[in-house]
Amino acid sequence: MIVVTAPTSNIGSQLLDRLVDADAEVRVIARDPSRIRPEVRERVEVVVGSHGDADVVDAAFDGAEAVFWLAPPNDQADDLRSVYLDFLEPALAAWDKRGVARVVGVSALGRGTPMAARAGHVTYSLEMDDRIAASGVAYRALTMPSFMDNLLGQAGALRNGMFFSPLPGDLKVPTCATRDIAAVAARELLDDGWTGFEEVPVLGPEDLSNFDQARILTDVLGRPIRFQHVPADAFRENLITNAGMSEAVAQGMVDMMTAKGAGLDNAEPRTPRATTPTTFRTWCEEVLRPALG
Repeated sequence: MIVVTAPTSNIGSQLLDRLVDADAEVRVIARDPSRIRPEVRERVEVVVGSHGDADVVDAAFDGAEAVFWLAPPNDQADDLRSVYLDFLEPALAAWDKRGVARVVGVSALGRGTPMAARAGHVTYSLEMDDRIAASGVAYRALTMPSFMDNLLGQAGALRNGMFFSPLPGDLKVPTCATRDIAAVAARELLDDGWTGFEEVPVLGPEDLSNFDQARILTDVLGRPIRFQHVPADAFRENLITNAGMSEAVAQGMVDMMTAKGAGLDNAEPRTPRATTPTTFRTWCEEVLRPALG
């Protein structure tokens, strides 16, 4: 039995498709099961509720061998500790009580770098990993850079010929597609032969700068797309005013992007196992362009 948390998220929904296609025995924890496609929902067990609720996870992890763990975003949180660490506590207790053997979680790059101690969301993701590993379950932390799919949140700007980031335009960094994250998660969950704690980097196929992405976007979308750098203060203000984030969550985003600008995502060596197949061009052709209409 594999339990999937956040099954309606971008990563979770794609993972669920892969596990169902592999005929795995799957149980999901979902606040709103109606958001799962009917043809998938009829092939899985459903526990309704939040995976931050002690009673829900106690029931969901009964008889489970493996769990996919994704800390859901909470844009109105008063502090990041509650998002990554406090939310985790009921699951830690339930894994121990129910004898869960293996956990695969969504995390971030940066462990061991000088930037990791003040990297906002990344800092707490890494502390979350430490707590899961210390609980005694075997754990694979999928460590990622920023996602290609984040650009979907800038659909309006892209239709107007631009996109924004606080990262320098010429800084080449890894970027990965959520479809590849789901594929790696499925691989790890379906393999019952591993033990202990290990990070599993998911780096995409190449490092690209924002200027590189602008050139690819221009080519794929067939119209000029330019990159616009946004200073950290303006980035923070936009997250609070237009995205509705709390000050703590917005500051966590600023700290994370500042760390990425200082090389946080560039420290991980690129190996064949860490390199995943979906190129930014392919993602733009198959995901972004259809989404923009």
